[in-house]
Amino acid sequence: MMKRILILCALALAAAYLVLAVTTFNSKPDDRVCKGMELTVKDSVDYGFVTQKEVTNILKRKKIYPEGKELVNINVRQLEKALSNHPFIEHAECYLTSGGKVAIDIYQRVPVMRVMSSNGDDYYLDNAGKIMNAPGKSVHVVVATGFIDRKFAQNELYPLGKFLQGDKFWESQIEQINVTPKQELELVPRVGDHILFLGKPGDYKEKFSKLQTFYKSALNRVGWNKYERISIEFNNQIICTKKEK
Repeated sequence: MMKRILILCALALAAAYLVLAVTTFNSKPDDRVCKGMELTVKDSVDYGFVTQKEVTNILKRKKIYPEGKELVNINVRQLEKALSNHPFIEHAECYLTSGGKVAIDIYQRVPVMRVMSSNGDDYYLDNAGKIMNAPGKSVHVVVATGFIDRKFAQNELYPLGKFLQGDKFWESQIEQINVTPKQELELVPRVGDHILFLGKPGDYKEKFSKLQTFYKSALNRVGWNKYERISIEFNNQIICTKKEK
């Protein structure tokens, strides 16, 4: 008899546990509110173009800032769409965490060049060759000026910007690219008073390799301010114009 009572008690306790477990795991989070955001920049390098403060301000302006709202009423797709309008965000992925927060993973657009054309255009080219309109943003990249339309920028200047960004020496040495009316390229270096003339776009690897050899073998010996103009337009030769005394 006692054994039967113990078995019935054990069954009753097991049934009560199952009811409690089912109720707990299947309850809707209607009464749970968002405890905040967790922002992660997923690129290998965080350039600091997108900050927690900026993300917060964007979502507040759109009146969709999630903190304090019931989790069931948060539309993560809406958050992603709002953030994707940011000029430095390629795309965003948002989801709810088990801790009651909204996680935001950001994939950045990285500028390689700023274009300030004589026709009034002012924009950045990103690392995919796409145009970025970023008013009020100042990023430390090479600046291209002169006679530049958007087709020329994306087809001709973008490869030069990618080349410079991928070479530590030339990225730190070249501060400006000027496009002449004939669509030839002049470069303004940070060190030296000369102008580097590349001629028509293209053959960047060969031209800069030749120029770097000249820098090391000649300019280090004769001085960095001796020449007014250094042309690497033609293969297998460098033409230097001395400054007038």
